[in-house]
Amino acid sequence: MCGIVGYIGKRDAAPLLLEGLQRLEYRGYDSAGVAVAGRGGALRTAKSAGRVRELQARLPKRFAGTTGIAHTRWATHGAPTDENAHPHLDSSGRVAVVHNGIIDNAAELRAQLSADGVEFASETDSEVLSHLIGRSDAATLEDRVRQALEAVRGTYGIAVLHADFPDRIVVARNGSPVVLGIGEHEMFVASDVAALVRFTRQVVTLEDGETATVQASGYRTWSTAGPGTAKSPTTVEWEEENYDIGGHAHFMHKEICEQPEAVDRVLRGRIDDRFATVRLGGLNLDAREARAVRRVKILGCGSAYYAGQIGAQMIEELARIPADAEPASEFRHRNPVVDPDTLYVAVSQSGETYDTLAAVQELRRKGARVLGVVNVVGSAVARETDGGIYLHAGPEVCVVSTKCFTNTAVALALLALHLGRVRDLSVADGRRILAGLRRLPEQIGQVLEQEEGIAELAAGLARARSAMFVGRVRGYPVAREAAQKLKEVSYVHAEAYPASELKHGPLALIEPEVPTVAVVPDDELLDKNRATLEEIAARGGRILAVAHRVQETAEHTVVVPRNEPELDPVLLGVPLQLLAYHTALALGRDVDRPRNLAKSVTVE
Repeated sequence: MCGIVGYIGKRDAAPLLLEGLQRLEYRGYDSAGVAVAGRGGALRTAKSAGRVRELQARLPKRFAGTTGIAHTRWATHGAPTDENAHPHLDSSGRVAVVHNGIIDNAAELRAQLSADGVEFASETDSEVLSHLIGRSDAATLEDRVRQALEAVRGTYGIAVLHADFPDRIVVARNGSPVVLGIGEHEMFVASDVAALVRFTRQVVTLEDGETATVQASGYRTWSTAGPGTAKSPTTVEWEEENYDIGGHAHFMHKEICEQPEAVDRVLRGRIDDRFATVRLGGLNLDAREARAVRRVKILGCGSAYYAGQIGAQMIEELARIPADAEPASEFRHRNPVVDPDTLYVAVSQSGETYDTLAAVQELRRKGARVLGVVNVVGSAVARETDGGIYLHAGPEVCVVSTKCFTNTAVALALLALHLGRVRDLSVADGRRILAGLRRLPEQIGQVLEQEEGIAELAAGLARARSAMFVGRVRGYPVAREAAQKLKEVSYVHAEAYPASELKHGPLALIEPEVPTVAVVPDDELLDKNRATLEEIAARGGRILAVAHRVQETAEHTVVVPRNEPELDPVLLGVPLQLLAYHTALALGRDVDRPRNLAKSVTVE
């Protein structure tokens, strides 16, 4: 979840490293630091608790060096302090390490090193790596790093700088992403391509268990166990301007507003009017194999899980295959029964979410067929799965997911239609769903036109001490995602419940100070949802409805255009994103970087 940047070449490293860190702040932003190799290889470091701007203000005026590494942190071990910020040095001050991940046996290693006289300068697990490397007497930096990694258990993406080897940076990956960027007589290192697109679009992505030496003249890679590996560069599809905020106050607002175009991209080239279906060649799943599927299980974390719930409902409705969604973080720990007739779908915006990736690896070990639904081409989940669907949402910089959530729901609708049409879904129903998919971009635009009114409603929600979100069947996962958005970005406590469950306990919480946001699609359950609103109103509850028509029991209704019933959840979620955004604005929150969170969760 931390951000790593490295540079080696002819240019002054520090400005390039700081620029890269600013682009990676969504991966962690409680402390930051930089180390450069100056003349003669001597290392100089600067570290600071807080954001990259605090580090930049603290950087000495004379901080020259053409080789360097830098880091922005999301804390796992130790509070956000100057001492706990990366890079971490060994006792001699000649080794600097930046690390993303968690060293599981750090306590054991610290005890051993302390017994040998090593004094630690931080509370972090990462510092053990610098001491292990610094104490090695191997002839090469590569062998010193290899020896250190043999002693550790856990996940890591690391970059190592050594004063005795100033012509190189050694990097390694196990569970946390590491990407090399190829320039002209210069090389870059990062944990995310966002830090690289300003300088190059030619990248090499390391696999788990791979190490690389990066020099100004190029790179070489090998397995951590020893043998060399052959890695060819690929071209990043996103460009620098994709990461610019444009005329928006926040990336969250920009990404909410980009959803019409994002949805259009995920549909583009995939609609097959002739057979009233979609073309998803990337699934690597022929019609015979698709018909043999007896169950679908969707795995994801956070917003990806809630999008998976929407997708599971669509698969059951359109394909008539039993389907459900489960948090990947729970699935991988419960020794699940893996059925050969089940199709597993792993959902991850970054494609690097550790819990989801670990679930995929466990499923592959047990012989399951796994598809990936990801936004980042070449990411770990994309490489580990048998096939899948790319979201084509474009870069999502804000920590909370908006356009990727929407595109994930649409991608899962495509999968549901595909599975349905190879089974028993009629041509007429296929055409109906295709028409609904085509309407989505314009209808999302219609919802966005209501932003001013939604902002006024958010001002009232900002005064609440807590909020209840309710929905029934198709509306329930929408309510869950909306409650999470409000919590993440505004810090207003919120809970989501199935509307049918209110009378089984949560009604005790209803009072005027706890408003209820109700998701009320105009479907076969409309009357039951209206009865729930009456129950809330009878107990003095204030109601904000998101619905296809005005709900008289509600104080306010945000009216959303109707689509096909199966696709309505996609649209019903959009105004709730705006509601969370404007509630956070009203409370003065740091919208793009909520406290305690990071974008890509690459640790357990």
